Amino acid sequence: MDEIYRVVLVHKDRYLVRREEEERYCVLAGSLRFREEYPVVGDYVEVIANPYGDSLIRAIRPRRTVFSRPDRGGHADGYVKTVKVQPLVANIDYVFIITSLNRDFSVSRIARYAAMAVAGGAAPVAVLTKADACENVAELEAQAAALSENLRVVSVSAYTGFGLERLKAYCRPGTTIALLGSSGAGKSTLINTLAGREVMRVGEIREEDSKGRHTTTHRELIELDGVAFIDTPGLRELGVVDAEAGIADTFSDIAELIGQCAFSDCTHRTEPGCAVRRALESGRLAPERWEMYARLDRENNWSREKKNELMVNVAKWRKANNRAKKNR
Repeated sequence: MDEIYRVVLVHKDRYLVRREEEERYCVLAGSLRFREEYPVVGDYVEVIANPYGDSLIRAIRPRRTVFSRPDRGGHADGYVKTVKVQPLVANIDYVFIITSLNRDFSVSRIARYAAMAVAGGAAPVAVLTKADACENVAELEAQAAALSENLRVVSVSAYTGFGLERLKAYCRPGTTIALLGSSGAGKSTLINTLAGREVMRVGEIREEDSKGRHTTTHRELIELDGVAFIDTPGLRELGVVDAEAGIADTFSDIAELIGQCAFSDCTHRTEPGCAVRRALESGRLAPERWEMYARLDRENNWSREKKNELMVNVAKWRKANNRAKKNR
């Protein structure tokens, strides 16, 4: 009989799963490998237990939420033929977007993470770390908060304890929180601070560019007082794919303006009755905010086209393969 476990660690082709205090190492059933369906940290999986060696993951239970990114196969945009959607973590309640209050701070990057979090069904929380080393915390926090009415923002300092009580409001027993962001932003340090002890190794920050080393090299689920934290390696960049709802939610004011345009296919350039251009001309919509939205929307549309090309090619291959089997 299959038993339900949760994936807590992925190491190449082996998976560490946990159910209460019991842990097992597993490998995938051949049917999952054939369909290229792979569990990620946070997934609930059906396991056939083996007391003498690696157990077998037979199926992945439906994901309640997921955080994904586009997989371009390591190619630059001009050389990408197709785009796949790569799930990173699953069944999460909050995405903590970890951003340092130093030269790494970027509202645009926060917008990307927020859009992908919402697209996958999770709630985004921008966690601005290293507040003790920043002289304009309130100003930068306001910039992030102005990004979206659906984004929560908390500035913290692991060194002084500033803001940690506000952050702990999200850390309720039974919740799962994914920590995502750049290397050196303080993901592992934050987990250590919340735990009150060192459970994750941390690295140094380069002074010349405020970047960090990839101390965390894998995704791992750590349970602290009933709260599941998923620590992740730093992402150098995050693309967007299948994020229409997430972008519209993050930029709800712009989505509302677009809905007021006279034409449903308005390009917001020269058409009469364009509510977006009226808002830009009157100053009600900041050009920087519009450009941020437009950039994400263009990238999402591009990723969708590439993903659709992949789906069409796969369908053609399967049709040809089935035809060849019938003709044997």
